Amino acid sequence: MARIPHVASFLLFLTKLSVGQREVTVQKGPLFRAEGYPVSIGCNVTGHQGPSEQQFQWSVYLPRAPDQEIQIISTVDTAFSYAVYAQRVRSRDIYVERVQGNSVLLHISKLQAKDSGEYECHTPNTDDRYYGSYSAKTTLIVIPVTLSATMSPHFLSKEEGEPLELTCEATKATVQHTHLSVTWNLMQDGESPPIKIISLSRDFILMPGPSYAERFVAGDVRLDKQGAATFRLSIGSLQPSDQGQLFCEAAEWIQDPDGTWTSITKQQTDQTALRVQPAVRDFQVNIISKSKFTEGQPLELECLVVGSGQDPQLQGVWFFNGVEMACIDADGVLSLKNDYKERASQGQLQVSKLSPKAFSLKIFSVGPEDEGTYRCAVAEMTRARMSSWQVLQRKQSPDSYMYLQKPAARNVVVSTQNKQEAVWEGEALTLLCKADGDKSLLSVGWWHIPQDQAQPSFLAGMDQDGIAQLGASYGKPSKRGHTRLEKMDWATFLLEVTSTIITDSGTYECRVSERTRNQARELSWTQRVSVTVRSLASSLQVSLMSRQPQVKWTDTFDLSCIVEAGYSDLQVPLSVTWRFQPAGSQAFHQLIHITYNGTIEWGEFPSQFQKKTKVSQSLFHSQLLIHDATEEEAGVYQCKVDVYDRNSLHTNGPARASATSHPLKIVITLPESKLKVNSSSQVQELSINSNTVVECSILSQTTGNLHLAIVWYFSSISSNASWLKILGMDQTHVVKYGDEFRTPRRKQKFHIEKVSHNVFQLHILTVEDRDQGQYRCAVQEWLLSANGTGYKLGEELSGLTELKLRPTGSKIRVSKVYLADNATEHGEVAIHCRLESSGSSASLFSVMWYRAREHSGSEMLVHLQHNGLLEYGEEGLRRRLHCYRSSPTDFVLKLHRVEMEDAGTYWCRMAEWQLHGTPSKWVNQASEGSQHLVLMVLPSEPTFPSRICSSASFIYFLFICPFVVLLLLLASTLCLYWKARTLSALRRTSQKEKALWVDFKGAGDRPNNGRAEEEEDS
Repeated sequence: MARIPHVASFLLFLTKLSVGQREVTVQKGPLFRAEGYPVSIGCNVTGHQGPSEQQFQWSVYLPRAPDQEIQIISTVDTAFSYAVYAQRVRSRDIYVERVQGNSVLLHISKLQAKDSGEYECHTPNTDDRYYGSYSAKTTLIVIPVTLSATMSPHFLSKEEGEPLELTCEATKATVQHTHLSVTWNLMQDGESPPIKIISLSRDFILMPGPSYAERFVAGDVRLDKQGAATFRLSIGSLQPSDQGQLFCEAAEWIQDPDGTWTSITKQQTDQTALRVQPAVRDFQVNIISKSKFTEGQPLELECLVVGSGQDPQLQGVWFFNGVEMACIDADGVLSLKNDYKERASQGQLQVSKLSPKAFSLKIFSVGPEDEGTYRCAVAEMTRARMSSWQVLQRKQSPDSYMYLQKPAARNVVVSTQNKQEAVWEGEALTLLCKADGDKSLLSVGWWHIPQDQAQPSFLAGMDQDGIAQLGASYGKPSKRGHTRLEKMDWATFLLEVTSTIITDSGTYECRVSERTRNQARELSWTQRVSVTVRSLASSLQVSLMSRQPQVKWTDTFDLSCIVEAGYSDLQVPLSVTWRFQPAGSQAFHQLIHITYNGTIEWGEFPSQFQKKTKVSQSLFHSQLLIHDATEEEAGVYQCKVDVYDRNSLHTNGPARASATSHPLKIVITLPESKLKVNSSSQVQELSINSNTVVECSILSQTTGNLHLAIVWYFSSISSNASWLKILGMDQTHVVKYGDEFRTPRRKQKFHIEKVSHNVFQLHILTVEDRDQGQYRCAVQEWLLSANGTGYKLGEELSGLTELKLRPTGSKIRVSKVYLADNATEHGEVAIHCRLESSGSSASLFSVMWYRAREHSGSEMLVHLQHNGLLEYGEEGLRRRLHCYRSSPTDFVLKLHRVEMEDAGTYWCRMAEWQLHGTPSKWVNQASEGSQHLVLMVLPSEPTFPSRICSSASFIYFLFICPFVVLLLLLASTLCLYWKARTLSALRRTSQKEKALWVDFKGAGDRPNNGRAEEEEDS
């Protein structure tokens, strides 16, 4: 049994071996960074046994107070930041980025000179015990910016092939050892990022940009360093692609202690505008063709280029009657216009490039529609950039008119009523077909060839007698409305589709027929017109704008939903729906719906908008005006527009087009706090039992409807404790006491008074020795929203007010504090606190015992008052602690049933009391605290009696066995007594019966004595 402690020690040693040692590391310092630029500091923890995702806390020790920790930011506690860093944390000027579960980066976006200091990364313990390191430090030094880059701005106009030289000056005066890199960049058309031309790295290596690599190898692009600070860019032969804004960028690099190079500053020069005029070569353009052609025969036109350079990059365009027909660009890509694309797909037309300087237009079967003026235009192109072409010069051929040779016949003209080639979806389409010549009886037929189809569909027709016939799919009302055919006069026919749809686009063919008495067959003439029905959604665009996306608290802001469409003159009906996504939400909610007839329908969320929102709407503009902005209106707004046509309104059909604006985020910003509290410190020296007032004065406040909250704090000099909350008055004027000040006696002693709007007082009645210490107040400014939610705008701490008691008697001395014996688990220990002398005979003494344990603050255990009363810090300590005075100079604190958690630092504070005044009152004369004593608790070893008592079966045996033996003895005695009485009933006298009774009684006592002895042994 004696080896059990050694086994436990061995198991504990194995546990230590199996657990890794925790280690926190930060980026090695010192780190030098420039003012106004960002910095990132890494922190990593290894060897932890807790969860994989660890928490981190960052603090700083500034040079002016190297021992004072100032908390900056925490990954777990949003209230961790001190006031000096709270605003920068809220604005994300300072934030923590989690790289992994056990690794983070501290980012400071814009360094300030006051940010220099020693930064500490701390990881709260998540293991079962402390083992290893939990924090690490590094030094950050903020240095001023000395880098400058200058270049005189110019506007340069150069010819293609000319050389170019530009210089920039880049200097630095940093005390630390740094390197310089210089880069020349080109900005074209305001694009971002700029194009890199060439750079000189910090290692003095020349590196061209991807677009200038070949020219750098060929020696056309160079970067030379002239002197200590001059860098010259040289381009031997300019190209059109070099045109743009040129500037020089210098960067300063420093090597950190871990060997990595970091850019700490960057500066750009002013821009120099460069214009490169391409070289031009003259040429002429001519058309070769016959001036007449016959209907039904092929026609071929050639566009020839005379002159120009060798292998030019040419673009050719064909025009008919001044309207573009086809285009072949410099890459050889063909694009056809209008119905020529359909004719080419049917094999009726071909446009091609015969050679680098020749373009061809071929019509395989010409008709009346091909008669007119033809012209070709040729442009010489050069590639300005990798993905675009630039026109060098453009020439046109003379007009060439082609005449159609045909027999005398009627001419048929087909057109839209308003001469429009396109109509909007839902509009009416009216086509006119008119024939000339001699007046006679004519019949007409209308056909529709939809886009991308070759098979025509019959629309309507009218014979010579005026009998109309409608097509099968066009005779009844539908989404497109009615189809109507009307004869205006003997040679004019009208076709109307009252409400068009997208599929009505295509080619419309009018076929006019005539049958005369003298002719055995019917003559017909055909003409076509192309019509495009444009979708309402094709040009519908909705934009959402606000003059002030960042709105101050309680201000008014407006949102404008602007609709842009190519059919603004049609007066089409539309409806607008406003949607809102609150901050922190992932879904949009309907706010307001304004129908096409002006009816306003409110959504169910959120309800506060109805009280503060005004809606105004015109045909293509809707405005939302929101008053008294609060955090509830912060979020993302969006508007949706639905467009209808007149026909869909009558039939309750769906919207023809819909468009949604981009989301617009509205941020509600709180006003900047102007709160300032008097930070001057003072010392008050008072007499015992006197009253005093501690004042908290507010020097300035933020204007507006703000509410103040006041909290008073106290730090005792007797227990070296942290700040304790005495009481506070919140923004609704409700007073609440701290946990240590909720007793009726403490509430009677401390109370708060608001003297004026900027002065608050803490009244302290009957000042005692325990009231000595430092007092301060914390003032908070609060904003209250309409729904009662409060937002803390700012917080300031006042200066310190120290209360000291003026000694009224002799100074007492605590000679020493000591232990009577070592403390063992489950045992008892006594701690003695001794005075040098017992003092005056008229004096009484009180003692207060304190304890401080690892990872927790100090606490008052027990107070032996001068009148002998005991006051415990916690009611649960009454069973385990006893405080008494063993002699006039010796005070004892005894701990019963000592536990391992009782280990810690113990000390006492004694006070002398005497009677003063009339009526007499006990007054604290003087007090003094003892030195601190460290109590260590040793684990208990099992003893023989404890091992016996730990056996449950043996305990049951000791209790039950005496009762069994007693019952057996009693039964035996009764049996003997019955036999003796039966045999001697007649012979024995009454005296012998009495002796027998005495013997029986003695036999009954022996079992009891034996049981008592067994109980004593146990």
